[in-house]
Amino acid sequence: MRTIGNLLWFIFGGFLSGLSWWLSGLVWCLTLVGIPYGRQCFKFASLSFMPFKKEILYGGGAPSTLLNLLWLLFFGWWMALENLLFGALWCVTVVGIPFGKQFFKIARLALTPFGARVVKR
Repeated sequence: MRTIGNLLWFIFGGFLSGLSWWLSGLVWCLTLVGIPYGRQCFKFASLSFMPFKKEILYGGGAPSTLLNLLWLLFFGWWMALENLLFGALWCVTVVGIPFGKQFFKIARLALTPFGARVVKR
């Protein structure tokens, strides 16, 4: 299921989701201060391209919270909105619910990427 799910995911929305992470990473890396943000974006672009059988663990402390607030102001809200809209569209049909759940997982990540890490299940 993982391979088929990831292939269908990539074709029907995962490419756009991963591309938005990748492009925001390029924008962040234009400045020296933004490089840590860009690195996070590139890490999560790979998750967004192929999310099945991967889990996101959240942690961190005060530094992560401060970085997440800055992230939310510039990129997080529109990336979360994009993934929420895709997830809602997928959840219209019963067959699309697993894909919608993956979009919702990535939407949460788009709100708070710092302090999060991806692990394979």
